[in-house]
Amino acid sequence: MAKPRVVIIGAGVVGAALADELSALGWTDVTVVEQGALPRPGGSSSHAPGLVFQTNSAKVMTRFARYTIDKLTSLGHFSTVGSLEVATSEARLADLHRRHGWLTAWGGDGRVLDPAECVRRHSLLDPDTVLGGLHVPGDGFADAVGAVEAQLARARERGVRILDRHEVVDIRVTGGRVSGVVTDHGELPADIVVCCAGIWGPRIARMVGLSLPLTPLAHQLGWTGSLRALAGAPAEAGRPILRHQDADLYLRERFDRIGVGYYGHRPMPVAVDDIAPVAVADPMPSVLPFTADDFEPGWAAAQDLLPALREAKVEEGMNGLFSFTTDNMPLLGPSPEVDGFWFAEAVWVTHSAGVARAVAEWLVDGHCSSFDLHECDLNRFEDHQLAPDYVLARDCQNYVEVYDVIHPLQPMEEPRPMRTTPFYARQRELDAYFLEYAGWERPQWFGRNAALLAGRDIPAPNPWAARYWSPIVGAEAIATREAVALYDMTPLKRVSVTGPGAEAYLRWLTTGNVDRPVGTVTYCLLLDVDGGIRSDVTVARLGEREFQVGINGPLDVDWFVRHLPADGSVAVRDTTAGTCCVGVWGPRARDLVQSLTTDDFSNEGFRYFRARRAHVGVVPVTALRLSYVGELGYELYTTADLGLKLWDTLWSAGQSLGVVAGGRGAFTSLRLEKGYRLFGTDMTYEHDPYEAGLGFAVKLDKGDFLGREALLGRTAPARRLTCLTLPEVVMGKEPVYAGADCVGHVTSAAYGYTVGTGIAYAWLPAELATPGQTVDIGYFDRRVPATVAADPLFDPRMERLRA
Repeated sequence: MAKPRVVIIGAGVVGAALADELSALGWTDVTVVEQGALPRPGGSSSHAPGLVFQTNSAKVMTRFARYTIDKLTSLGHFSTVGSLEVATSEARLADLHRRHGWLTAWGGDGRVLDPAECVRRHSLLDPDTVLGGLHVPGDGFADAVGAVEAQLARARERGVRILDRHEVVDIRVTGGRVSGVVTDHGELPADIVVCCAGIWGPRIARMVGLSLPLTPLAHQLGWTGSLRALAGAPAEAGRPILRHQDADLYLRERFDRIGVGYYGHRPMPVAVDDIAPVAVADPMPSVLPFTADDFEPGWAAAQDLLPALREAKVEEGMNGLFSFTTDNMPLLGPSPEVDGFWFAEAVWVTHSAGVARAVAEWLVDGHCSSFDLHECDLNRFEDHQLAPDYVLARDCQNYVEVYDVIHPLQPMEEPRPMRTTPFYARQRELDAYFLEYAGWERPQWFGRNAALLAGRDIPAPNPWAARYWSPIVGAEAIATREAVALYDMTPLKRVSVTGPGAEAYLRWLTTGNVDRPVGTVTYCLLLDVDGGIRSDVTVARLGEREFQVGINGPLDVDWFVRHLPADGSVAVRDTTAGTCCVGVWGPRARDLVQSLTTDDFSNEGFRYFRARRAHVGVVPVTALRLSYVGELGYELYTTADLGLKLWDTLWSAGQSLGVVAGGRGAFTSLRLEKGYRLFGTDMTYEHDPYEAGLGFAVKLDKGDFLGREALLGRTAPARRLTCLTLPEVVMGKEPVYAGADCVGHVTSAAYGYTVGTGIAYAWLPAELATPGQTVDIGYFDRRVPATVAADPLFDPRMERLRA
């Protein structure tokens, strides 16, 4: 089979790495086009300081960085001098312990040092200023320009064409598929085009009708003159690269000088059309004039940290352009609208080679086997998150917060509110404390439920876990178990799948038996060709040709659409915005709903995991008998215009039954007591169903389905998603230790208010995943003992759900 013709737009550190990785995998009909002159064409790679820090809250970003270090080291363009992130406040020191936990959980090597050790590592530090530091010996700095040259040279040796001084002016699209790239020197035919244009990415994206959520922002870097303390330096750097995040600074040596990068200034966004052309830019398009006034606070803080700088001046500086996105993650993958058009955007030098490897595998094999890319997929955004005003506001805010200590539950502040459910007015009346999810205002707890605290002993978590928490969370959870609660489930995304081919389509795309009678609901998984979990879904059959599918987000919509049959026999429609959902859950849920309908909601008349259309009061609903909190109850769906009427009807009738409104805090506690997994947190693309404890959702005997072949013959898993109990609350992403060794990491965690213990789910080696085994969770600078428990902790016989 002939290899496709590939054109890569951009020969910066990402495009160069992709050309190298693709050609190494056997795709050599590749052309790289670059508007500037190589080896320094004028994009972000041409001026980047090249600092590579592995530590990141996202596992994939740490792994990208590690791959980049390994590759650039092998090419001779990486200097392993280590890194040192210093703390000058107690809050920052605590956060360095948290960051060390991430690094350890993701397989990295590092240590939190005391002040004396920090000074031994970096002798220029003021010993009276530093309280401690995170040292990562494998970090360092890359020679970005040299890395570009080396990777392009290897690609060229394999037959890749490199065309610099070629500006892309248009993209040819024929029949919905990319067919060529038009440059100022002529047209290049192409079957696949990959945009690695960096700060110019939005301009290229417009050529295929796509709004790319990326903003170029200027960032300051100043270089000192010669320092006496570094006089005669035998190497470019003899000390670790520094981050002083309390002051929004990073610092690195260059022989007898020090470069100081500063994020503390005002955001300086630049519209892509305002970036100077290569031909007239001085010195290059991605470098803007230095603004000394903006730099003054950073320079003062740098001198406080390194007193040797007090004798120096900033002799040269710049405002260099870099790419920022709305969630600080790269933009990778295929265009949703033009077949064959791909992106590898918003990637810094730190992650460049890892990203290139991931995209190369994705292109050549149809999926990426080396990295879990669910957080990086270009198609992860809701439509409102692509609005230019939203992108600009969020990207600027992310610039401001780039070095801030961010709590896992911390919501964005602006622009809000974006999306509100039909129940929002009533939630505000109940004094809801809202957090944000995918633009939705989602109650975490309700202030009016404070009365539920009377007579209840709700244990308070540690100070970090107590942020964005109230004891009302525990009271709502207990009240749900005792009576009945209403939960707003509207933000749970859903699609309608209809047409004569709908059943066959879902049978192929999911792991479950969906060819069941109308009125049944099936819990299924979506798998990739390698057997990795793409998502978990609930499929409700509402008619012979009609299904409602509860999904996890925009990536699922994209997955469904990309796998539609070509004959037009199936239609997929996202119905989330036009509908709403109330979860009515608790032992008195049936009493509440049955009092409002003439339809039979008895256990015999409406069994567990069944669906029906009915009326609740005057409101037509689609009712699904299932529950994310492990209690008797129903999901009631209706159209958005009738949502408020549905809520009011249930609320009024429920007063005599003790109805309460429940928030997300209670929901999380209850779902973990019941052992329900959350895709994207507990399991992702890198896990298979058997490891995740979801083998029951895989029906290998139903016939062929996507991913089935990869699962055949799999032996007992080497790792398992495991339930742990512990005496307090952790937050997720913490390392898990067996003795001195890190053996896994926490996924979800909460306090179980009805089982009376802290709960954490964690990935552990199978030999440790047996009830009674003991491990430790690394929580900041402490070890918290934890015990493996049978899963689930609550109602293991499913008696309450099936009552």
